[in-house]
Amino acid sequence: MNPQLLKKSAHLHGPVLIVGTGLLGASIGLGLRQRGVDVYLSDASPSAEAVATDIAAGVPVADAPAEFAPELVVVAAPPDVCGGLVAAALRTYPHAAVTDVASVKAAVLAEVRATLGDDVGQLRRYLGSHPMAGRERSGAVAARAELFTSAPWVICPHDHVDPHVYRVVTSLAVDLGGVVTTMEPAQHDEAVALVSHLPQVVSSLLASRLQDTPAAALSLAGQGLRDVTRIAASDPGLWVQILGANAGQLVEPLEGLRADIDRLLHTLRAPAAPGARLDMAQLIAEGNVGQARIPGKHGGPAQQFAWLTVLVDDKPGQIATLLTEIGGLDVNLEDLRLGHSAGLPVGMVEIAVLPSKKQSLVDDLTGRGWKVVA
Repeated sequence: MNPQLLKKSAHLHGPVLIVGTGLLGASIGLGLRQRGVDVYLSDASPSAEAVATDIAAGVPVADAPAEFAPELVVVAAPPDVCGGLVAAALRTYPHAAVTDVASVKAAVLAEVRATLGDDVGQLRRYLGSHPMAGRERSGAVAARAELFTSAPWVICPHDHVDPHVYRVVTSLAVDLGGVVTTMEPAQHDEAVALVSHLPQVVSSLLASRLQDTPAAALSLAGQGLRDVTRIAASDPGLWVQILGANAGQLVEPLEGLRADIDRLLHTLRAPAAPGARLDMAQLIAEGNVGQARIPGKHGGPAQQFAWLTVLVDDKPGQIATLLTEIGGLDVNLEDLRLGHSAGLPVGMVEIAVLPSKKQSLVDDLTGRGWKVVA
């Protein structure tokens, strides 16, 4: 495809400088370059910058033209160094808009303010943001141009931000397929403490219980354990910084969780006592209510879909064939999960469809020879 045609489809004109070439920085570079935007890279680690260059996320800033003047600088660095890098970018590139994509916003803004002092003019060119996307793997090798597609991208304005800078940072999110949401920095930090940081802590704590578990017991693990512990594979170094930067907002939800655990422990110590079973049921039911509030596809509640499981032979091409046949039946998949039967050459494809489509899909797939568990 003609790069010039791609460039016309982007809201940003470029060039864009990305400071930090880990998962987010390299993914931003890949996504912008796919849209024809010129991207330059900078990283304190020469090897990290080289990997991002090798995957075509951008060109080293050392190779930029002598009069290099980026339209936008994106600081994609850990929270503990992010504020200083933002301030340095504001001073180095006096006409550029500057954003960061750190997972905490109030602490970064406070550090930028402290570093710049009374220089409100430079502060006007900074606007923090946070794409709510990521992977368990880190580094440029895990980068994907599509990482931000349909993911929330939070814009966190402060009192002095320039409207032009707001448009530029919003354009970045839109060009990469993000869904723009606006929040105050403190409001953002409170929200991510509950929906992002708490799940990481709970997943890691649960997975830590498995360190000395006998292999025979782990062989019984089903998809539920894999689902709950998936994000426990995340980078410890990064999460030390995230948790430290947002510790104040994380304490309250953790205390609430501890209260629920204490309540359950009290009940389990006397499971036959009057009211004990009711209390267990209430705890699980409260979880049902909370889970039902998590938005599913198109922002609607996840439970509006009906699920069925198709058993497939664990060999190449089976899942592709299944999905092709479902598409041929004019049924839209609302969600999809993959699993395996432990010790057996069988895969499980869990499919979510609109309730009105479920029975006909079960009948059609069964008629075509697929093993369906409705």
